[in-house]
Amino acid sequence: MIGISFATLALLSALRGASAHGYVQEVVAGSSSYTGYLPYTDPYWNPTPQRIIRKIPGNGPVTDVTLIDLQCNGDTADGSPGSAPAPIYGTVAAGAQVNLNWTTWPSSHVGPMITYMARAPSDITAWSPGSSAVWFKVAESGKTSDGKWASTDLLTATDSIYTFTVPPKLKAGQYIVRHEIVALQSASVYPGAQFYPSCIQLQVTGSGTALPTSFVAFPGAYTSSTPGVVFDVYLNTSAYPIPGPAVWTGGN
Repeated sequence: MIGISFATLALLSALRGASAHGYVQEVVAGSSSYTGYLPYTDPYWNPTPQRIIRKIPGNGPVTDVTLIDLQCNGDTADGSPGSAPAPIYGTVAAGAQVNLNWTTWPSSHVGPMITYMARAPSDITAWSPGSSAVWFKVAESGKTSDGKWASTDLLTATDSIYTFTVPPKLKAGQYIVRHEIVALQSASVYPGAQFYPSCIQLQVTGSGTALPTSFVAFPGAYTSSTPGVVFDVYLNTSAYPIPGPAVWTGGN
């Protein structure tokens, strides 16, 4: 490591954590564990650690649903659309569970947790989807019938680990997993909802042949009038409409 001490790194992390929102700090896919991109320590290492999560600027949100930042919470360094690809990818079998370990999430930031995937047409370590409609939803969790929220009550109950299952019949290939929390504590008007996306690069293995036929784009999937993007969590006691398309189960 060059130019900064471990003590300084610890101090940086502590200072950022004082006003923290959050991000995925670890991925467990099948039997393999991968450290996530750590925005307050990774940039200070030389060489930079290789991660399967595309880099993010910090633990803050995206609030403008028209920005390319909504896709993976970051732009490429050269200004081209999307977030810069990560240098490596993980491996998981179709039908296996993926565990995403979040940093400690503030109890006030209630909202849904939503997971999409996009199949890379070429090398995932060089591919950015841009504004193309390539994303399909594979999992979602919002508010339960007894009023418990995915991003606070349910996530806390699982020690900050969110789990989803790769569709069992999904065709093998390289995929970006776009996973997000949408925090609704200020979402009574637009802009107010806070989006915290992470983009994870995975190689899916197996003998499946299924692919979806309907896709959305980021930005594009959400608008200022999309149900669930504007929602008063303090006054609205009705069921919460999770934004985005229906979950694609892959024929399982």
